[in-house]
Amino acid sequence: MSRPGKSGDDQFALFDLTAGEDIKRELATDPGTPTPTTESDVALQHAPVADATGGDVAPQAVDDQATSDETATDTSVADDTTEPAATPTPVWESLPVGEDADGHALIVTATGTYTPSGQKLAGPVNSIEKLDKLIRWASLTPLGTPAQIWVVGIDACELLGWVIDPGSEDDVDDMEALRTRAAAELTDILHATLTPLLSTGWELRGDPGHVIHLSRAIGKFTSMVDVVIEPYVWTYWNKDFGWGNRVGDMGVLGSPTAGTYLPDDDLPAARELGRRLAWCAKHLGVLPGPTPARTGAAVIDKIKRERTRSGKGIVVTTAGPVPPLDGAPRGDLEPAVGWTRVPEAADLAGAHRVVSIDQRAAYLASAGMLEFGYGKPKHLTGDAAATAAVGEKGTPFGLWRITLPAAQTLALPEKLPLPHPYMLDDQPVQTWVTTVTLDALRDPIADGGIGADLDDLEIAEAWVYPEQGRVLDKWAKILREARRTAGDTEDAAMKRFLGACYKGYIGRMVNPDMWTSNRMVHHHQPLWRAAIIAHCRWRGRRVAMRIARETGRWPVRTVTDSWVYLLADEDIADDSAALGKMVIEKESDLTDTLLSAFANAQDVHDVNLAIKAAFEDEEGDD
Repeated sequence: MSRPGKSGDDQFALFDLTAGEDIKRELATDPGTPTPTTESDVALQHAPVADATGGDVAPQAVDDQATSDETATDTSVADDTTEPAATPTPVWESLPVGEDADGHALIVTATGTYTPSGQKLAGPVNSIEKLDKLIRWASLTPLGTPAQIWVVGIDACELLGWVIDPGSEDDVDDMEALRTRAAAELTDILHATLTPLLSTGWELRGDPGHVIHLSRAIGKFTSMVDVVIEPYVWTYWNKDFGWGNRVGDMGVLGSPTAGTYLPDDDLPAARELGRRLAWCAKHLGVLPGPTPARTGAAVIDKIKRERTRSGKGIVVTTAGPVPPLDGAPRGDLEPAVGWTRVPEAADLAGAHRVVSIDQRAAYLASAGMLEFGYGKPKHLTGDAAATAAVGEKGTPFGLWRITLPAAQTLALPEKLPLPHPYMLDDQPVQTWVTTVTLDALRDPIADGGIGADLDDLEIAEAWVYPEQGRVLDKWAKILREARRTAGDTEDAAMKRFLGACYKGYIGRMVNPDMWTSNRMVHHHQPLWRAAIIAHCRWRGRRVAMRIARETGRWPVRTVTDSWVYLLADEDIADDSAALGKMVIEKESDLTDTLLSAFANAQDVHDVNLAIKAAFEDEEGDD
């Protein structure tokens, strides 16, 4: 992608950030109605995008002057020189930029300061004093998260003195060591340079890093602004971002390894960032948080505020920690399934494809379907616990201490994992399960259960919640509709970000350390997460039973919500666009080499290696 031409130094600056003058004189221009006076004023709005062939598409706002003497080409002269093909620009970078994040965020580059929609407001910010004046003049308002100022590009960081030199990734064996060193250097640099900002009344909320959390008391109110330093986002890591010794997803900025990160050049990067900020504001109703999980939480909190104001809908204000359990499992309450088997001759007969199917947005689908409990749970034992499982409106939300029967006493299919990860083949197991599992085990074997009665499960103890409802239904609807929009417009960057939002948020429900603030404790809901995992696990098993019934084919591996099959021409995907339905995730021809690998597999390790080899190209694309 080519970078827009440079413009004059000050002719496009709509206000001057000269230090020492009265701020009202310096920022006299109304920020709500900036009026660009030259072509360079709209440089960010119309940073060139490329068509499907990789060629630049001229911005609509640029008139015939675009073909000036500097750019005109004499087409009458033959040119035998063949230019190398340009890398096609991703579809999403050509999508229109909205105005929904304007007034809530700004983007600062080395050449100027812009609204997310691309309107140029000022020249570059080349001192901490000017950053302070910019923040106060802009009067940004929060949108689900604190207002945001994004510093894009290393050149913009250099103007503010934010330069670190942790070394090169080529010189280290462990990227984590490099990241840790870089994060420490960044924090030190920020502490050393932010003094002018702090002397004007701003305070730091926590140590500064790739995000500088600022707050300032104004009378009875507190103004909060987050300054996000784009070039150094990689110095932050948690499980939302994935690592594996490489830089993975970095929130709304995307993933370098997946090809969804911002463009290399600063102005196109700023334009695309502005598009993503506006997209979040429009389709999620919030600015993106510092992590995808925090973005998911911000959407929850927006719904919570709306329901509190209207008095309609379920509002959960307290945490839902796991109650004290006698005999609690050592791992997750409801583990995701992970299982592989060695295929038999019948599995290979006629097969010429290796296919992996996956539940479409599995966790999001379950989150919108299920009723979750809240409030203070009641502890029941003995007959009272067993009686509580028979509610007038079904089994109430809770945790149940049951006995899983030995699998060999049941007529379970041999070519599927056991119905619960804690079940054993040769002996009964007492464990705690959610209501989802309690109900699923009572389903017929043909529908993914074990056909048990409540008496068969020997309920000994329970924690039952006084209130329950579809707490996450609106949240799931907002993310579902946003996901559909991203899919319809081929916006892979935002679709991937949404996946990280709901997976990250549901994953972080279990961790109380994520939600220590009094305003955030209601996000700690480990039982909700457990119920979602159990629901996805059961739905997958039910589908596997249906596929076996209809085609005679059984899976050779399942991990979480994906299932791998060796198939002939059978179509095992669901004919539905609904969330939670099975779609083909990966597919590969069963070559002679692969067929031999499966046929000669001695153990599940060999099978996993064969599956990895089959999908190697697809995994590289992912």
